[in-house]
Amino acid sequence: MIEAVDTFVRDYGILAVFAGSAAEGESVAIVGGFFAHQMVLPLWQTFAAALIGTFVGDTGYYIFGKWFADHRWVLKLRGKPGFKHAMHLAQTRPRAFVFFNRYAYGLRLLGGVACGLAKIDWPTFLIYNVLSSIVWATLFVGIGYFFGLGAEALVGDVLHEHQRLIIAAAIILAISLVVFVVARKVMAREKRIDG
Repeated sequence: MIEAVDTFVRDYGILAVFAGSAAEGESVAIVGGFFAHQMVLPLWQTFAAALIGTFVGDTGYYIFGKWFADHRWVLKLRGKPGFKHAMHLAQTRPRAFVFFNRYAYGLRLLGGVACGLAKIDWPTFLIYNVLSSIVWATLFVGIGYFFGLGAEALVGDVLHEHQRLIIAAAIILAISLVVFVVARKVMAREKRIDG
């Protein structure tokens, strides 16, 4: 069973890093970096998948906000906590907002749509989205890669398949827990601001 999962990661890991990075994918990029350190995935492909995925994801959200402003899905997003604040920032500080939006976990989708609705022009959005994507992919794939160094130092020179999977699951669980707690606090604060 462990061998089958390891083979699956080898065969589809790059695709998973791309897909996860297109969504709210910090944990996927970190696990991808960890597997790159373990030589399960090629490092340059992992980095490229994270970079392209995060760029495509945010560009898609931007396009959706720009071209489908009256769609029921966008109208529903406008009622979410934090959306008014995101729109205000997108309108008053468009460059900084495009650059830093992907780091606000749980608000990335709202922020991308807000960028489109705020009518941030294409060149500005693309330049700052590319720069932010490079930093984001370097940061999160790098965290995973260096986490692999630490895990290797603790466990030994070579991690076995089951150890890699256990560590990857622990990374995802820990990140998910931290993100859940932080997101709840941020959303509660945004509700107070919007309310």
